[in-house]
Amino acid sequence: MYTIPMNFVLLTTTTYGTWLPGDPRGSVTSVRDYRPSDPPTAARIEHDRPGEAWEPPIPGLYASAQQLLKQPPVLLGRPLARVVIEKFCETSAFRDRRLAAMSVMRNHLHAVVGFDGFIDFDRMLNDYKSHASRGLNAHAERRPAWWTRGGSARSLPDERAVLGAIHYVLFKQPRPLARWREGDGFLAET
Repeated sequence: MYTIPMNFVLLTTTTYGTWLPGDPRGSVTSVRDYRPSDPPTAARIEHDRPGEAWEPPIPGLYASAQQLLKQPPVLLGRPLARVVIEKFCETSAFRDRRLAAMSVMRNHLHAVVGFDGFIDFDRMLNDYKSHASRGLNAHAERRPAWWTRGGSARSLPDERAVLGAIHYVLFKQPRPLARWREGDGFLAET
């Protein structure tokens, strides 16, 4: 089913202002620090790689990040979540990619995307986010930013990883507003 000469990636991003550095829930940030388990080096290490522990809550950093917000945090509703998925579908078709599964929650999204060849994951995610932003601007009050800068793109090395990511995206998300699966389209609301 997902055997291929195709590559797959799990994309994740958050809406603007909803998961800040130092967050009480923990955060994956580019705050540079040193941990006893780090190798000796003159440079500080950013703990933002898959599988690394999240940064613990850092109240001062969180308060500072809140003060730097340029607009209120973005929380999506069900109609806008569907717009985001529709734009991801359009972008996938236009870019000749394969959107296998997607879930949109109030403050973040996950998508499993297949593609041929080599792709810069940051560019891919920005491509999807910019098209989704245009769709959101057409359906809601225009905002300077809908999304946080960056996001996560985790390569899925084999069919087992792809199937696991699809299951995670579709069935392990807290209160999804909209879910979409290749071949089925939008899934029943939960």
